[in-house]
Amino acid sequence: MEHLWAPWRMEYILGEKESGCIFCPDARQGTDEENLILFKGNLTMVMMNKYPYNNGHLLVSPLRHVPCLDDLRIEELTDLMLKIRACLKFLKREMHPDGFNVGLNIGETAGAGMAEHLHFHIVPRWNGDTSYMTVLGEIRVIPEHLKATYKRLKPYFDKLKKEES
Repeated sequence: MEHLWAPWRMEYILGEKESGCIFCPDARQGTDEENLILFKGNLTMVMMNKYPYNNGHLLVSPLRHVPCLDDLRIEELTDLMLKIRACLKFLKREMHPDGFNVGLNIGETAGAGMAEHLHFHIVPRWNGDTSYMTVLGEIRVIPEHLKATYKRLKPYFDKLKKEES
């Protein structure tokens, strides 16, 4: 029998579940790094998914707490798209994926885990990233620790922040 070790999952299993909105940075405790926040602009933020589908799984959201696209102002919509484009560029440069899934789940029924705060998912994909572990065991293997991925991506977003200032 093979064993798959994922010791970081114990923190989630036994830990206290977060209350409040993970996309509202003012309500968060801890540092941006502890919260996996890569970028906070005037209208938009980018953070890593704490429970990713793949390495580099990013979440892009407006800073304003809104549930759907209809609630966004034009400048927020524009900024979201520009940040998604920047994320794709940075992920291509640093992680060299073969493709991406970019999506938005609107409403709990559609799969939104945090339905009250709109957010886009950006998931890098590689040929063969769905292995027998996923198909037979319903287990995702994430080959790089979240903190290592954060350190790889953070300089790109720091540069973006400086360019916007």
